Amino acid sequence: VSVDTSESRVARAALDHGADMVNDVWGLKNDADMASVINHFSVPVCLMHNRRDTDYKNFMSDVISDINESIAIAEAAGITKDMLIIDPGVGFKKTQEQNLEVIRRLDELHSLGCPILLGTSRKSVIGNVLCLSPDERVEGTIATSVVAVLKGVMFLRVHDVKENKRAVKMTEAVLGRI
Repeated sequence: VSVDTSESRVARAALDHGADMVNDVWGLKNDADMASVINHFSVPVCLMHNRRDTDYKNFMSDVISDINESIAIAEAAGITKDMLIIDPGVGFKKTQEQNLEVIRRLDELHSLGCPILLGTSRKSVIGNVLCLSPDERVEGTIATSVVAVLKGVMFLRVHDVKENKRAVKMTEAVLGRI
């Protein structure tokens, strides 16, 4: 069970009640106590990329730099790198073009040395490209899931598990991984 929060008091309550992981949509930058709470419970944390301003100088370099800051916060609190997962934050403070660029350039995130999680399921980037409502975005989500597997992403956050699992399994078979 993962708790999606950027507030240490919420994370503490969820972890006290058995949550196994924290997904911080602000990458430990919103609450100064979050990293120490996570370290205290010795659970994995997903550091999602997000920022308050959208003034990117060099988009992908800035995303990587921002995530590196989150990794540094985690490590300073004693969280070991094997407990970190990174998420490029598709749909968060990014334009349509930037969301597509993140997906296209996912492999560059491997330089950070952490497993990557991608959450594109039914997101507006898919709806905008395909001109579809959220409940019609299954195929678009599957396409991003396949690209993610090709780019070495370890975790996918999806709504339509069965369909995505089949697409991922087929992709892994073609790649000779199963």
